[in-house]
Amino acid sequence: MSWVVLFIAGLFEIAWAIGLEYSDGLSEPLPTVGTVVALIISMVLLARAVQDLPIGTAYAVWTGIGAVG
Repeated sequence: MSWVVLFIAGLFEIAWAIGLEYSDGLSEPLPTVGTVVALIISMVLLARAVQDLPIGTAYAVWTGIGAVG
């Protein structure tokens, strides 16, 4: 189950990275809120995944998913 949570966290990492572009330097209110929410969800899910997975492995997979996205 931790791998699924980690994968979903990676998807939210992609979402907040894309949201940074649309927020125009965090000056557009709605995209900024979406970006911050996606960032928080991504970090919370990553923290939950590392309770069962090694931190190095989880971080590498999380950033890898973000890089691919």
